[in-house]
Amino acid sequence: MTLEGKSVAILIAPRGTEEPEFSKPKQAVEDAGGKVTVVSFEPGKARTVNSDLDEGGSYTIDKTFSEVKADDFDGLVVPGGTVGADKLRGSVEAIGFIRAFFDQKKPVAAICHAPWTLFEAGVLKGRTLTSYPTLKVDIENAGGAWTNEEVVVDNGLVTSRDPNDLPAFCAKLVEEIAEGAGAALAAGN
Repeated sequence: MTLEGKSVAILIAPRGTEEPEFSKPKQAVEDAGGKVTVVSFEPGKARTVNSDLDEGGSYTIDKTFSEVKADDFDGLVVPGGTVGADKLRGSVEAIGFIRAFFDQKKPVAAICHAPWTLFEAGVLKGRTLTSYPTLKVDIENAGGAWTNEEVVVDNGLVTSRDPNDLPAFCAKLVEEIAEGAGAALAAGN
C-alpha cells in the first residue's frame, strides 16, 4: 500500500503524547511514501512520554494549529497518551482541526486515549470504535458503540486500544488514507 503524494497530519501534545503511539504511525506513513506534518500548539520541539510518566523522544513541530487546515491533508493521526489527549481535547483549535476532517470526510486514526478528542469534537454518534478500556462509558455517552478489538474501522475512522495494537493500527491507517476521501467518514456526517 503506497501513500505517494499523500499528506498526513499527526498531532503532538508536548510532554503528554505517548511515544510509540506517535512515532510508529509517523514511521508507517513515511515508510508508505506519505508526507507527515507534525502539528501542535506552539512552534519548536515537543517531547513525548512513555507510559504517561517517563520522558520519550523529542520531535520538531512542523506547524501550529493556527497555520494548518484540514484542506491541506489527506488524513489525520491522533496519538494517545492520557495527558496528551487531555491537552488536545482542551484546545478549541485542536478540536476544530479534528472536526474539519470529519466534515470533509477524510480518514482519521485515533489510538488509546485519543478518542477523547473525538467525542469533544462531537463526531461519535452512531459510530463503532475501540479505545483504551476506561473510555468505554465516555464513548457510549457520546453516542458511539465501544468494542474490545485490536483495531476497528468505521467509515474511515480507525481506532485501536493501546500500544500493543500498533501493528494492526498502523496497517489500517495506511490502508484508509491510501483509499482516500469519499467513502471515508461517510456515515452520519
